[in-house]
Amino acid sequence: MKKILVAEDETAIREFVVINLERGGYTVTEAENGIDALEKYEAANGNFDIAILDIMMPGKDGLQVCKELRKRNGNLGIIMLSARTQEMDKVSGLMLGADDYITKPFSPTELVARVDALYRRLAIAEMRMENNFKEEIQSGIFVLNLKNHSLKKNGRLIELTQVEFQIMEHFFSNPGKALDRSAILKYVWGEAYVGEEKIVDVNIRRLRMKIEDTPSSPKYIVTVWGLGYKWEAGES
Repeated sequence: MKKILVAEDETAIREFVVINLERGGYTVTEAENGIDALEKYEAANGNFDIAILDIMMPGKDGLQVCKELRKRNGNLGIIMLSARTQEMDKVSGLMLGADDYITKPFSPTELVARVDALYRRLAIAEMRMENNFKEEIQSGIFVLNLKNHSLKKNGRLIELTQVEFQIMEHFFSNPGKALDRSAILKYVWGEAYVGEEKIVDVNIRRLRMKIEDTPSSPKYIVTVWGLGYKWEAGES
């Protein structure tokens, strides 16, 4: 399908994004602001693979749209567009469920590369589901279902985004092993990813809020100072 919703209120930037994505083989629907984006998402019955949202938009900003879209679809790929001065907004977007962000100004090559990387991850996940991939991985009191991208803790379902699921899959495959941020970044976002490693830290923070008994004192996703993180699930 390769369908993308682009919400950007600055016409020149929106046209730049649309032209380059169409050249990259994507079908693009344009939205002039956040409200327009939600209306077009509904009109298309959510039939999009990826949404690209500018953070600063009138009416509903990109953060509000991200939050609403993530509630409606946990599998939708979401990329935020931000200015260099919007550091806290980038973090907020990731905490609300965005998969990635791109800082303005950006080149056509970077834009298409980041979208391609996210689309590949989504396609792999969809292939597993279509092929009735039923394998489960158990780690302590946790069970990760590789078909429906779900995580259970003591039988309680925990909803994950695509990125969160892939991080957990990497942890489950490497229990007790210290994984540096760059290794996690390459596994989840791909070898060619050109973003910053702090995107890993924000997603870890979000995961801890979902799975830890006390997120401020994590016992499952443990920080390895100066390196990264490791998964300590204990015995099942």
